[in-house]
Amino acid sequence: MITNTIARRYAKALVQLGTEENAVDRFNTELADLCKTLRDNPELAAILANPAYGIEAKKEILKDIVAALALSATVGNFVQLLLDRNRVQFLPQIAESFRAFADELSGVLRPTLTSGLTLDESQVESIRKALAEKTGKQVELTVQVDPALIGGVVTQIGDMIYDGSVKTQLNRIEDILQKG
Repeated sequence: MITNTIARRYAKALVQLGTEENAVDRFNTELADLCKTLRDNPELAAILANPAYGIEAKKEILKDIVAALALSATVGNFVQLLLDRNRVQFLPQIAESFRAFADELSGVLRPTLTSGLTLDESQVESIRKALAEKTGKQVELTVQVDPALIGGVVTQIGDMIYDGSVKTQLNRIEDILQKG
């Protein structure tokens, strides 16, 4: 819980800076690139999180990473601040919170649609349009297939889950029959 609070606080501050500089999308991309680099190079992430390495050595490493990824000065300074405050390990959560704030700011919704069967493009587009009309936001749908659902779809929007799967309907019928 504390980790999430810290991540949201830093992400909100960076979103405000991004809004002032009209660079929210750019910062979002840069944070994603930086997180991917650290995820793809776990030994590099370990060095930045390890207190045995001196802060000056870590700053030089981070400066090289910022230059190699061609990050903006603001994001570079932001990451240096995280290093100074021993918060680099929270970078993935900060990037996730930043993306959520940026999406909220730009009116983008990123639901996950899970289906029991593979859906064709017209079905996915129909569901996407229905969600866009219902929410009034731009919808960027992620589609997954889970054969365990048997049929139907489950849509997750943030913390809300809309379950129209055959599996859930069968479970409800079973509960009703058992209770008599």
